Amino acid sequence: MNRHRGIAATLSVLFMGLGQLYNRQIIKGLFLIAVKAAALFYFIPNLGKAIWGVVTLGENTQRLEVVGKLTVRVAGDHSIYLLISGLITIFALFVFLVIYIMNIRDAYRTGSQRDNGEMPATFRQSWAHMTDKKFPYLMLSIPVIGVLFFTIMPIIFMIMLAFTNYAAPNHIPPKSLVDWVGFDTFLNLLTLKTWSKTFFGVFTWTIIWAIIATVTTYFGGMLVALLVESKGIRFKKMWRTIFILPYAIPQLISLLVMRNLFNGQFGPINQYLSYFGLGKLPWLTDPFWAKVTVIMVNMWVGIPVSMVLIMGILTAIPRDMYEAADVDGATAFQKFRIITMPFILFSTAPILITQFAGNINNFNVIFLLTNGDPVKGDYQYAGSTDLLVTWLYKLTLNNSQFNMSAAIGIIIFIIVASLSIWSYRRTKSYKEEDMIQ
Repeated sequence: MNRHRGIAATLSVLFMGLGQLYNRQIIKGLFLIAVKAAALFYFIPNLGKAIWGVVTLGENTQRLEVVGKLTVRVAGDHSIYLLISGLITIFALFVFLVIYIMNIRDAYRTGSQRDNGEMPATFRQSWAHMTDKKFPYLMLSIPVIGVLFFTIMPIIFMIMLAFTNYAAPNHIPPKSLVDWVGFDTFLNLLTLKTWSKTFFGVFTWTIIWAIIATVTTYFGGMLVALLVESKGIRFKKMWRTIFILPYAIPQLISLLVMRNLFNGQFGPINQYLSYFGLGKLPWLTDPFWAKVTVIMVNMWVGIPVSMVLIMGILTAIPRDMYEAADVDGATAFQKFRIITMPFILFSTAPILITQFAGNINNFNVIFLLTNGDPVKGDYQYAGSTDLLVTWLYKLTLNNSQFNMSAAIGIIIFIIVASLSIWSYRRTKSYKEEDMIQ
């Protein structure tokens, strides 16, 4: 009774496509055999080398050899190229194994149809089924493969770098090899004085910055939205347009203009202060004032976003709730505390969490405004206003400390993911589908 399904599945296990040939699906079977042959042609010479490259990261360094009267440069193993090519091969093997399993399931399913007295689908029928009922899966498979190779693989590559000694000056290929060092990079980051002082200093400022930047832009946007939507305010469209302009202008332009405005020597702001006899302030050169400056500028570019969001929520609050509150004799503050604020928080809590996570990684404001400066002498490759993400950037592109930057990237991910999941799961918008009055 189950003879066909068993034979078809077994043949497909032995060699991809044989089960389809047994089920009289000739074109599909030949196509799958061709895929298996191409995979064998690629994996047989490359898979062993890929695994060797990932495990060893190479064995021979680049060197000079004297051949007769000539000095010849002999190419060695490039650890990073070996790691990348190895990951590509391993991921390709994963995709092939998924196809192989689908081939076995297809042969078993078609064999079951034959056992039940049904005719197996022809290639034309299979193609029509694939482009009709299975069309969404067919189209989604392309971006899935793209995400696998262009998103997941780079993440895994970065994670693996954190467990190596890939850093200047002694472990940069092809001059020298890179080695696996386990958790040494993380231990150095947290315990070695030259690194730990910088890490904990930058980490502390990152959290302080994220909290202040989120609170100021959120409640600043709420205040502006409430003021604009207040009764008796005329020209509401004009006010909305004025306050949205900072968001409409590209952030790159705004921040570079602000950098010039706050210039300590020639900036217009200090010139006006001097004109009124207040003296000049070291906006970007003093650690304290530099932090104050980035917070103020972030409010300028961030408040319009919260304002627009909260304006939309205010228009959705039922008017009869305010009318009932007026009948009960509630004050303006009581209506805000009991009606307006709960509605706003319920609707914006997930976005507030997103803004907090975004501020932890707010690269643009810090890098374009202060470049992480002013310099702090006891910090390792970091300045007084550097966040973890800008420090990571400097370590990678300016100082070739790739293993340390990879470790910091992992820590940033753990912090953001943990705080976001924990806080989101505690919000009413997650626990309840509808707001409970």
